[in-house]
Amino acid sequence: QVQLVESGGGMVQPGGSLRLSCAASASIISIGVMGWHRQAPGKERVLVATITTNGDANYADSVKGRFTISRDNAKNTVYLQMNSLKPEDTAVYYCLADTVRDRTDPRVTHFGVWGQGTQVTVSS
Repeated sequence: QVQLVESGGGMVQPGGSLRLSCAASASIISIGVMGWHRQAPGKERVLVATITTNGDANYADSVKGRFTISRDNAKNTVYLQMNSLKPEDTAVYYCLADTVRDRTDPRVTHFGVWGQGTQVTVSS
């Protein structure tokens, strides 16, 4: 089953840090670009950061210098280290994989696989 599972969300004070993880199900054999998006209450889902299989990363201007995306290809896991958190970072954070192939049928490419989301709340 093709599945992404996020973890690491929670509540933190402004200026604090959190590390999000997104793990792919064990049956997944390859993943393309991975990324993090977030959706604040009443707002649209927006891109936070992406990372290619080679480790090339891109960030939204709002998080540059504060967030770091990384991935472990052997574990099919992507991380988001979030430092100097601000109240405006409060949102549900979603993991996304643009292409995924699964052991159950390697001939099939799944596009746009999302995780279920993890809540991040930055508040004093």
